[in-house]
Amino acid sequence: MLTKQVQLKVLIFGLFLISLGLTIKPISSWAGDDSISSAFEKDDARARELFISIIPVLKHPRCLNCHATGDYPRQGDDSHIHTQNVKRGVAGRGKYSQKCSACHQEQNITGLNTPPGAPGWHLPPSSMPMIWEGKTPGEICRQIKDPKQNNGKTVAQIVEHVIVDKVVLGGWNPGEGRTLPPMAHDEFASRFQEWARYGAACPQ
Repeated sequence: MLTKQVQLKVLIFGLFLISLGLTIKPISSWAGDDSISSAFEKDDARARELFISIIPVLKHPRCLNCHATGDYPRQGDDSHIHTQNVKRGVAGRGKYSQKCSACHQEQNITGLNTPPGAPGWHLPPSSMPMIWEGKTPGEICRQIKDPKQNNGKTVAQIVEHVIVDKVVLGGWNPGEGRTLPPMAHDEFASRFQEWARYGAACPQ
């Protein structure tokens, strides 16, 4: 169920598109819809441009710390190896007694540089770690779209994921002492939606 805040974001974006003479389907109808681009005229050049424009967010520590090389998360704006030596684990929720949920609660802990929180805090699982570090925009894009690497998601479901997933949203509410991504979440989500609506083409 979408929150009222997310529904409002979608409504505002929809009104914006209507003002341009375009149409948009509600997010609730996207899941499993492989024809997400049908609402727009396909425009590969525009889609590639939009995806490149969100790379600074994907490469920012708030995202990259969970999508970096290695079998462990990173910490801080310098993306150093997790101090507590936490490992990914099969499900991406930690290994042995060092579970992500031991420190990362359902909300941020008050205080400077204390563990940020969100329901279900985790890394991508070991079977599809979604590593973006050191990859080109095109490689990241193709990885995100590949059902074998994105847990079987369609493009529509990927868009919904970046709009409503609370761990993703946590990147814009990381707690005291951490920088924010270089683009507001509303703008990031809008560009991600446009990328999909224009055909979800990937840069070279």
